[in-house]
Amino acid sequence: MDYRTVESSREFVARMDHGADWRAQIEAFAEEQEIDAAFFHGLGAVQDAELLFYDQDDLEYRPIAFEEPLEVTACIGNVSHLDGERFAHTHVTLSDREGRTVAGHLDRATTFAGELYVREFDTELVRQRDGTTDLDLWEL
Repeated sequence: MDYRTVESSREFVARMDHGADWRAQIEAFAEEQEIDAAFFHGLGAVQDAELLFYDQDDLEYRPIAFEEPLEVTACIGNVSHLDGERFAHTHVTLSDREGRTVAGHLDRATTFAGELYVREFDTELVRQRDGTTDLDLWEL
């Protein structure tokens, strides 16, 4: 396991904008606040969503689209740099009106309502392609 010690510097609470893309809002906020590394938690609701499932055999993401209102029962992720831009690596658990849940890597979702907690770290995290998994992982 590779690791590094980090210190926390700032914490934020935020209300997401209705009708805007969930993950894009996090990335825009990180850019505006010049956040180079952070963890976040969120909850709320979305009008639709596209999740990604990483196929470990084929080493590629498979999209799964949902064109219905869903509750964001849990959203967790981190902010780092990917290809020179701030990237919000975001995972969610979503539930439908029947209480059924789906989960995965969030690619996009139209926000109905959302609340977010962000904790920034005094470091910069950069993602680099990992030869074993073919994923963009932290360079520690």
